[in-house]
Amino acid sequence: MINTGIAAKFAEKETPFYYYDLHVLNKTLEAAHAASHKRGFHVHYALKANFNDELLKAIQAVGFGADCVSGNEVKKAIECGFDSKKVTFAGVGKSDKEINYALNQNIFAFNVESIQELEVINELAAKKGVKANVALRINPNVDAHTHHYITTGLDENKFGVPNADLEKCAAVLKKCESIELVGLHFHVGSQITDMTVFKSLCVKVNEWKNWFEERGTQIRVLNVGGGLGIDYKNPDGNTIPDFEAYFDIFDRFLERTAQQEVHFELGRALVAQCGSLVSRVLYVKNGVKKNFLVLDAGMTELMRPALYQAYHKIENISATDSAESINYDVVGPICESSDCFGKEVPLPVSKRGDLIAIRSAGAYGEVMASRYNLREEIRFVYNNQL
Repeated sequence: MINTGIAAKFAEKETPFYYYDLHVLNKTLEAAHAASHKRGFHVHYALKANFNDELLKAIQAVGFGADCVSGNEVKKAIECGFDSKKVTFAGVGKSDKEINYALNQNIFAFNVESIQELEVINELAAKKGVKANVALRINPNVDAHTHHYITTGLDENKFGVPNADLEKCAAVLKKCESIELVGLHFHVGSQITDMTVFKSLCVKVNEWKNWFEERGTQIRVLNVGGGLGIDYKNPDGNTIPDFEAYFDIFDRFLERTAQQEVHFELGRALVAQCGSLVSRVLYVKNGVKKNFLVLDAGMTELMRPALYQAYHKIENISATDSAESINYDVVGPICESSDCFGKEVPLPVSKRGDLIAIRSAGAYGEVMASRYNLREEIRFVYNNQL
């Protein structure tokens, strides 16, 4: 919650900036760790959600691993103290340079997404005289019931090895002398709030685990991905996701032996609620059909509303005493009509200079910022600096 005391401390800060509440972050990490640890589950943090240094330090300190989707993310994780044996490297387009770097770091596993990638990793590992651990990403064809841009587990998505290729893939694996298959990897999407999706995923994971084991391949790791969503509409009333319910689904419905490890890749659920984008009103435009608040932050600072039509709660943290409310289109300064944070947003009567907080922006906010329109680098402030 950004109360009036915190808002007053923002008054002298140059906007826009990301505000990170490390207290909220630590409480969230504690809840996720408690719910996963007691079940023997392994959590890897998805760096793509946010790779801010202070956040990474807190996540590493709780003992989580790192889920990376680029060579630079692997490098960042290791530089921030993550154990290389807890680092996984996913993504459909790993370059030779990135693969070689990860091999040199002796990471836990590559999540492999195609037969050709499997062959390339085998070739590069052979040249180094090492064995690469891989988890085979299988597309489970499970509908995540989320935005189509962040659905990743259907047959038409670019991710994972298609089911039709698994027989061939199993044959190729047996020929790859510099590859060790350590597990299976699944990921169905992001911002999932319907828990039945994860139950459906468990059914598919069980099927494919059995398929491999029936063919003589032992599976040590079941990586079920992430995707757990948050409450964007009520960030103060529902700050920490229900990790108990989430992990309980897999505990009850995933078939596994005592020797098999279950791994997760959580990003948004861990960091989204600890971050807000704080901006100032540059201009108030009262039109014939619309009232606009023009902010000094735009899609260059927070891309999600323009890219996904994503909802974020928007608050005027300066006009706390105003009883009158007006509907505004809250927009940014970028020369694109899509540069809009929200349409017809009910807010107190607002004026030039008011501070606006765009909530639940700790995930896929700062990391997606750009210099389009030659914008300045994004700034950030932590609660322990106020």
